[in-house]
Amino acid sequence: MKIMDSFSNNTKKIGPPLNMAIKYLAYQPRTVYEIQEYLKKKGINEDFIKKIIEILLEKKYLDDRYFAKFFIETKAKHKPKSKFAFRYELKKKGINPSIIDAVLTHYDDQDLALKSVRPKIKTWHRLDNKTFKKKMMNFLRYRGFNYDICLATLTHFIESRD
Repeated sequence: MKIMDSFSNNTKKIGPPLNMAIKYLAYQPRTVYEIQEYLKKKGINEDFIKKIIEILLEKKYLDDRYFAKFFIETKAKHKPKSKFAFRYELKKKGINPSIIDAVLTHYDDQDLALKSVRPKIKTWHRLDNKTFKKKMMNFLRYRGFNYDICLATLTHFIESRD
């Protein structure tokens, strides 16, 4: 409630929707777009939504750049995908393309592909070469890697397999 103490009586009407937004943010970081959509679904007035977004940005409860960085770091660590797939997911969450590009500059598709396949290699090591190739190519393509990256990754593991 400390947030509400710093605002005039006119903004007391914002209290319940602001609390809804804060509760929604409490579960996990969100983007500005996600908060806007959540509040729209709850039937909140557009003017209130703008004020709530301003408050949350001012208090640093919302930060799309931080969200994008956190999102990519987490996904790259636990379930790596291609930069293309990450870009698509962040666009769906309403992140500005310039922020997406800035965050993704630190990542390389080849490294992400190798990282994504490593845990699977243990389960695929007994497969014959044809099945192994098919599994790996499908696995990588499903995660958004282009054909060249898939082929380079496959070659890397085929050579280490022999």
